[in-house]
Amino acid sequence: MLSNYHTHSNYCDGKASPREMVEFAVAHGMKYLGFSGHAPLPYENTFSIKDDKYVEYCNTVRALQQEYAGRIEIRLGLEIDYVPGLLEDFGPLTEQGGLEYTIGSIHLIPNPDSIEELRAHPAEAAQHLWMIDGPHYETYDDGLQRHFGGDIRRAVKAFFYQNNAMIESQRPTIVGHFDKVVMHNRDRYFHYDEPWFRDLMYETVELIKETGCICEINTRGIYKGRHNDYYPGRSTIRHMNELGVPVIVSTDAHAPDDLLRTEGCEDFLRSIGYKEIVTRLP
Repeated sequence: MLSNYHTHSNYCDGKASPREMVEFAVAHGMKYLGFSGHAPLPYENTFSIKDDKYVEYCNTVRALQQEYAGRIEIRLGLEIDYVPGLLEDFGPLTEQGGLEYTIGSIHLIPNPDSIEELRAHPAEAAQHLWMIDGPHYETYDDGLQRHFGGDIRRAVKAFFYQNNAMIESQRPTIVGHFDKVVMHNRDRYFHYDEPWFRDLMYETVELIKETGCICEINTRGIYKGRHNDYYPGRSTIRHMNELGVPVIVSTDAHAPDDLLRTEGCEDFLRSIGYKEIVTRLP
């Protein structure tokens, strides 16, 4: 494993300090490490960088860049949730932090009918958002019922609408786990190979190709035991190879040991004919 650009620390929901992550990476021969803490959000939560810690986070990573120069190349980034009505412009955070790259991701989906309410009362955002991540599938199920009346197709379409709007308007350096809506689905509401779902996936793949973003292949679902495939899944990755979409392998590390958990991804990419894997951001 030469690089990982999807890395969290204890500035957000990670389990180790940035220094501990760097020391582990150096000890295991990694060449490139990017920090991508969860971007601050304007409501109380347990997973994102706090507003009053954002500058400190950026300064900490910059200090490590200088200290470890010549041993490992460290980049300062942010995983930014694109949320209609709440966070739709990556520019201010990018400029304030002097970021070197961004990962655009979707974890939080509002019902389109509630976006204006969300915009008017951001501090109450938790009441209006379907949370598709986290350790408990009950949160997924409850949000699906409360915000979409249990209509999985409408909810999934809202997820992909956000993905596509983010890619078109923000052009993140890396598009993060763009099918993560499947994690807590676990084949209960729909199957990955259903035509309507595949069509939504492929539309996003084509948009990633058109905009020149890099698509991450995220391995965290496998090693955490929450999903049986990469994000996106192998069938989608094969389609991406046919289109020539650039890819980067991401472990979505929240602890030092996670940095090495590629789960055979490089070998799989080679086996289907991928000629290049991005290991160093330009």
